[in-house]
Amino acid sequence: MLTIVIVCCTVIAYLLGSIPTALWYGEAYFGLDIRKHGSGNAGATNTFRVLGKRAGTIVLLIDAIKGWIATSIAMMLYYSHLIDWNDCETLKLIFGFAAVLGHVFPAFSNFKGGKGVATLLGMVMSVHAEAALVCMVIFFLVFLASNYVSLGSIIASLAFPVLLVLKTFGNENDLNIIFGFALFLMVAVTHRKNIVRLLKGEESRIYFRPKKK
Repeated sequence: MLTIVIVCCTVIAYLLGSIPTALWYGEAYFGLDIRKHGSGNAGATNTFRVLGKRAGTIVLLIDAIKGWIATSIAMMLYYSHLIDWNDCETLKLIFGFAAVLGHVFPAFSNFKGGKGVATLLGMVMSVHAEAALVCMVIFFLVFLASNYVSLGSIIASLAFPVLLVLKTFGNENDLNIIFGFALFLMVAVTHRKNIVRLLKGEESRIYFRPKKK
């Protein structure tokens, strides 16, 4: 019975991650398919680039929230006394990964989604809030210094497992560290084209503040 519940929760987490926020928001409020503009990516970064800061912020927040909710399903099972704390920590990672996978390969939009960074942020907030906050600071510092969202995302995603390895917040669950590096690899893979453009100096910049003329 418990196995069936866990499988169902994993599917729910994937479906939550599959909600194509950028696509639906763009169609509902701007009458356009975000995948046909900018980088062609259905994520928060391209929404910022194509639809502006307000739309990008909304998409970013919703994508992060869906990752947090999906990951936190494990807490519901824990408080329902269906699993113990060790199982809860493991299932957080499984449900969170399912949500990120859903964002990258969404069932509701032909399996063509975003790069998973905002959803990953929501997952990390649920798994390890302290590390998530530090990673957010790292992201903004890199972004403000370089104006590259992709570079900030890659470095911040790497910072998460590194912070755990360094025991910045005390002794850590080895499984969290392993998944941290696995998720960094996922971010690196989904940003492979961005990495190539960064190396060539061709990556598009996004300015937090308007450039001075």
